[in-house]
Order: sequence, then structure tokens, then C-alpha cells
Amino acid sequence: MDEPRWLDEREARVWHAYLDLNRELHGALERQLVRDSGLSNADYSLLAPLSEAPDGLVRSRELGVLVGWERSRLSHQVGRMEKRGLVAREECPEDARGSMVRLTPAGRAAIEAAAPAHVRTVRRYLFDVLSADELDVMDRAFTRVLARIEAD
Repeated sequence: MDEPRWLDEREARVWHAYLDLNRELHGALERQLVRDSGLSNADYSLLAPLSEAPDGLVRSRELGVLVGWERSRLSHQVGRMEKRGLVAREECPEDARGSMVRLTPAGRAAIEAAAPAHVRTVRRYLFDVLSADELDVMDRAFTRVLARIEAD
């Protein structure tokens, strides 16, 4: 077995900064959403793609892929949101084993009310502190890293 390629000082600093950024940005977005709209990041994560889908309807399996969640997590979150009237489950007309998730009028109202403050927060903590050149570098870097992950 090959000897591990340990992170050098710069790599370790960047890795820890990435982990800190991920944790702190996620927390800041969660606090803003809950405070301003009563929605969680998980709620918003599902409401956003549903609000962009034709008729606000997405097959459960596809919704899980869109948000990168396992079936169990998706099912539990959809159940919680269903109880609050944000979404509704429906049978899949093409496949009796599949199900669909539909955005309800209350869910659409919730995402439309939450989105402006959410995007302001994303801009405040991420985009407003970076130059156009830095954004270009991040875009290229993120695209390359995601391509490597998808290739494996």
C-alpha cells in the first residue's frame, strides 16, 4: 500500500478554512431562514426545486437526486413538510411504485416569501465579499472538483 500523501501546511489551512466556511455559512443561512420565514435549510432545499418545476410537481426519486439526499431523509422531510401543508404526496401515474411531490399553494407562498431575504444573505456572506476574478477562480475550481467526484 502506498504511503499517504499528507496535507502540507497550505493544503491543511485551505481544507480547514473550507470546513469552517461550510459549517458557518450553513449555520448563518439556517438562522436567517428560521428567523425570517420559519423555514429550515431542509425545507428551502426542497421548496426551491419544486417551485422551479412545471406545475410544482417532481417525482420523489428525481427530487432526491436534485438535492443529493437518500430516500429515507427525503421521505422524512417530505412527511414533516406535508404535515405543515407545504407539499403533498401523490401517486405516480406512470409507475404505481413511485410517488410524486407537489408544491402546495402554501408551499409556493412560503418559498416566494423566503427567497428575497435568503438570496440577500447568500450575497452578503459570499458574493459581496469576492471580486469577479475570485468568483471566476471559484467557479473553475468547484467545477473541476465536482467533475472528479462524479467521475469516480
